[in-house]
Amino acid sequence: MHIKTFFFNALRTCCYVVHEENGECFIIDPGCFGSKEEQRLVDYIADNNLTPQFVVTTHCHFDHLMGLPFVLKTYTIPFYTHPLEEGNLERASQHASLFGFRMAQPKISFEPLSPGKTLTCGAMEWQVLHTPGHSPGSVCLYYAKDNTLFTGDLLFAGSVGRTDLPGGDYMQLMDSLNNVIKPLPSATMVYPGHGPETDLAQEFAHNPFLL
Repeated sequence: MHIKTFFFNALRTCCYVVHEENGECFIIDPGCFGSKEEQRLVDYIADNNLTPQFVVTTHCHFDHLMGLPFVLKTYTIPFYTHPLEEGNLERASQHASLFGFRMAQPKISFEPLSPGKTLTCGAMEWQVLHTPGHSPGSVCLYYAKDNTLFTGDLLFAGSVGRTDLPGGDYMQLMDSLNNVIKPLPSATMVYPGHGPETDLAQEFAHNPFLL
């Protein structure tokens, strides 16, 4: 498995392209803003002879999906998100304007994610974990075979996601961390929505929010 990390837009949102040797790939949190960042994404996919199978967002805050209309237009692939994120999706361009960004309103149609659902790409089977707190429909994607976890804005290296935005709930976030994430193997690599990668052993030993 290969994971390519892009840091997109002024908020440095992590967008990931995940693929195996067979060339099938999927895109997580396409936060690319503007033609230069969009080109970086398509160039990587073309240069590595990849074929996108779907795009998925860990949640629908605007910085995680500013490039979604471009991706859907370019590749005509399914878009997955949790149904509880529909409100954030519908108001994405409005929320973006509050932070000084202008973006096209994403296509509303999506394939719903639910706890226990599996997203398949090539030989990879990714388990969907519902982890509310940062937003109502936040999800993590977990690949047990390689102990790999994409956490969106639930968990960062040394910190956790903010809960002061509409729909955020600190107690829910802590419940998600302690009851959904903590039982996973401590060697699990964490790829967050912002910042560098980490692992669960490091976070549950040293993250001040988790001590």
